[in-house]
Amino acid sequence: MSGHSKWATTKHKKAIIDSRRAKSFAKLIKNIEVAAKMGGADLSGNPTLVDAVQKAKKTSVPNDNIDRAIKRGAGLTGESIDYATIMYEGYGPNGVALLVECLTDNKNRAAAEVRTLMSRNGGTMADPGSVAYNFARKGVIVVAKTAGLTEDDVLGAVLDAGAEEVTDEGETFEVITEASDMVAARTALQEAGIDYDSADAAFVPSLKVEIDAETARKVFRLIDALEDSDDVQNIYSNFDLSAEVQAELESDE
Repeated sequence: MSGHSKWATTKHKKAIIDSRRAKSFAKLIKNIEVAAKMGGADLSGNPTLVDAVQKAKKTSVPNDNIDRAIKRGAGLTGESIDYATIMYEGYGPNGVALLVECLTDNKNRAAAEVRTLMSRNGGTMADPGSVAYNFARKGVIVVAKTAGLTEDDVLGAVLDAGAEEVTDEGETFEVITEASDMVAARTALQEAGIDYDSADAAFVPSLKVEIDAETARKVFRLIDALEDSDDVQNIYSNFDLSAEVQAELESDE
């Protein structure tokens, strides 16, 4: 997850292209719809929906779009929301492990598209279980760095709420918890007056591999291609980037 966070940070420094922004909005809206379908439209009783809405707002999704998504997902508009979650496993350049999570209304389309994008961009599909064993479902809370906020401040706030570790990811702190402890940890942050950017259940690798800049460029091209698919919701990987490699990549921009 560490490498993925640094990759995301690097990407955020680039100019936002309208088409990418639109795709990002669509995926955030899907999350809201699914959360509302699973737990109802009441934010006070649906922590998953709270996190989906917060993430959408942080990404500047308009409030009207968010409200409509909640109502659609909860069945208040008469529309039917029917998405299936599918996980594909694969390898990127130099054997970097990838989990590709799709949220789709057409499994056959999603499978064909992921397979095509992998083969065209230096990746290969893997047998079920051959990659997933190296990942565990965890809660991942991203806290933006602000003036005066230290890693110890964040750790102190979440330690008694089930946090397993807090890491410095450059421009953010990342809190890792068991998936079941994520709500308690983000609540503890709020009670300590610490704002968080996002809280998600994610797949975190138990073993990371450090990659060089050239491999990173190839991996990023593959991930970018996969993210362009409307069906691909999340991508998890086990790569890590050293500070030197990250600096080299940022100089490419």
